[in-house]
Amino acid sequence: MSHAINWFEIPVADLGRAQAFYEAVLGKKLRPEVEVSGEHIAIFPSSKEGVGGALIKSARRKPSSDGAMAYLNCTGALDEVLSRVPKAGGQIVVPRTDIGPPGFIAIIVDSEGNAVGLHSART
Repeated sequence: MSHAINWFEIPVADLGRAQAFYEAVLGKKLRPEVEVSGEHIAIFPSSKEGVGGALIKSARRKPSSDGAMAYLNCTGALDEVLSRVPKAGGQIVVPRTDIGPPGFIAIIVDSEGNAVGLHSART
């Protein structure tokens, strides 16, 4: 299967804080990598065929809410995932929104200041 995207990176200022945020919100553990090409990353869980991505602490990239936006897949109810965002240090900027047959989206600002989309399929 071919995907338009095969890898994404979300820049962070504090990798430990960001990893704790995403693990709390998504309810899944990220895999920390000690160092990849001089940069520290924590990898989101994904299937072999799926798109992969990571949090990255890098001198080349800074957290921002103005750039490209990745949408992370939320298993289960999006409302449940969103309820964990403020507790983990983030902010909901677009609440759960029905987008028709594909399901629901929301947009949050993470602990680092990045705007990140969340998506859950219609069940």
